[in-house]
Amino acid sequence: MAPEDRIDALERAFGPLEDPGNALGQEALLAADADGDVLAVAERVLDTYAFNAEFVPEELGGRLARMDVLGRVLRPVFRRDASVGFGYGLNCFFAATPVWTAGGPAQRAAAARLLLDGRRIAVVRHEVAHGNDFVRDEFTATPADDGFLLNGSKAVIANASRAAGLVVFARTAQEGGGRSHSVLLLDRAELPAERLRDLARHATTGMRSAEFGGLEAVDCPVPGDALVGGLGDGYELSLRSSLVIRGLIPSIVLAGADTALRTVARFAVRRRDDGRSSLDVQHVRDVLTGSFLDLLLSDCLALVATRALHLLPQQMSAYAAAAAYLAPKIIAESMDEMSAVLGEESFAEDGAYAMFQKQLRDLPVTSLGHAGSAGRQVSILPQLPFFARHAWFSDREAPAELFRLHEGLPPLDLGRPALLGDSDPLAATLVAVGEQLEAGSTAFAGSTASAADTGATAAKTSAAGPGPDHRDDAHAPDDPNGRHDPNDPNDPNAAQQENLEALRHLTRSLVTELGELRKVFASMEPGDRKALVSPHSFAQADRYALVLAGAACLGVWREQRAGDDAFLADPAWPTAALYRLCRRLGLPLPERPVACEQRVLAEALARLHGRRSYDLYGSALA
Repeated sequence: MAPEDRIDALERAFGPLEDPGNALGQEALLAADADGDVLAVAERVLDTYAFNAEFVPEELGGRLARMDVLGRVLRPVFRRDASVGFGYGLNCFFAATPVWTAGGPAQRAAAARLLLDGRRIAVVRHEVAHGNDFVRDEFTATPADDGFLLNGSKAVIANASRAAGLVVFARTAQEGGGRSHSVLLLDRAELPAERLRDLARHATTGMRSAEFGGLEAVDCPVPGDALVGGLGDGYELSLRSSLVIRGLIPSIVLAGADTALRTVARFAVRRRDDGRSSLDVQHVRDVLTGSFLDLLLSDCLALVATRALHLLPQQMSAYAAAAAYLAPKIIAESMDEMSAVLGEESFAEDGAYAMFQKQLRDLPVTSLGHAGSAGRQVSILPQLPFFARHAWFSDREAPAELFRLHEGLPPLDLGRPALLGDSDPLAATLVAVGEQLEAGSTAFAGSTASAADTGATAAKTSAAGPGPDHRDDAHAPDDPNGRHDPNDPNDPNAAQQENLEALRHLTRSLVTELGELRKVFASMEPGDRKALVSPHSFAQADRYALVLAGAACLGVWREQRAGDDAFLADPAWPTAALYRLCRRLGLPLPERPVACEQRVLAEALARLHGRRSYDLYGSALA
């Protein structure tokens, strides 16, 4: 089945979220969440769909061939319930990734068999008492006979009691350093039950239906062939696994935020007794527009991070870290803004708008489940001095295929991604698009004429919202002789040129910011770790991530200009998105692109009423 068909089939299987008669609708999901129980009917849907096959490489009998497709397949589930999405499948992928990356043929086949049989694999790594720093792990594996003896305990493990397989990061050397831990793949059915026991389940504020329990091992014998990779490879395997996993983080957080935005938009368009709605308030329109833009930005990062695994494996490390760091951050800020629009309804745990509170609770868990934001910044920071000296303003730009939503990709090889990038082609794309805009490229203008026409009409019909000030005749007819007046605000070509001028200004600001980052990091002495981990450097890494988001946004827009999606071809959305980014960065701004924001709001409302997703794909919803 083609990827689009698989995604649509899963969406239809879950049915309309708002339908009170749907056994998989929000009422059932909220009730299960309140009870801390898994919604059994949801798991049966995933069983029927063979959801775990999405996490198994094609060569092992699964469906995993493209990481960007995997990110999209997750969205129908995470739009509804992160507990189901994480507990049923995604956590299994997190656990299996070290095996796909470095496991031997027999280990890969065994892990694939577990998942394809509908069973689960848990990763024994993270611990609440010391966050996500697994290098202080509480499991040890000491040599014994032809294998190891496993000892220790972990208090919080997703799917601890439900997992048939375990991937354990265990200490195998007493001394510290990067070779102190190793990875073991275990089949729990082959371990003595009296030597490995379940610990109590922990309640969580977010993802309340997911099981987070513990395990305790006492002299549990483990066979020698359980070792994944080599002895002492645990730290490196964790880092290599994170390269794969991080690119999926934007997809799962934007899926939950999609439901949150849809909930708030339904609230905003609701008519009161006086005939007006919250959408009549400019601040509400701004929040809806900004939240939609943040989802589009997050999806641009998701697209780049996942497709780079295939296209730029030697350069993608910083992009995966930036995507996993920035998307949860900007979406969390959007959620805060949206909660103010909902007011007291943002606290509701039942009723028409209660899904917002659930998504708000789940977001911190879904975004920090693998590694915290500081850890992602730490992955970026060591690369920036090298980029400053050797890459920025001299690299070739990224291949166009990186930004194309549906185009095929080279085969996925999880052993190829490098921990540190040797260049920064995404930053080079920012510079290249900036040069094209500065040159006033006719390609930008000509290829989006129809999009500008569509955008001008849409913006006019939504500028005043659905309130009493709306006029169907607000858009003046085109000149019958085909002429375009550059001073006529109703002329779509004039509006397009105005948008491109604003986009040129904003892109120039981001390129200038990249130049400032080059000065900062090029001035650092090689090997000066103190300077690299200073608060100032962390702040600069944050700025770099925002610059990358702008580059991803521009790359996506440029590659959609000749496509059949009028909204993505329109310069309105990247202009409004970059304005939002540059404002976050405190950079010089042009006049606020009001018409662009109106175009984005029009699209957001059209997707609400047309039941389409709030991402780059605008997928049909059940």
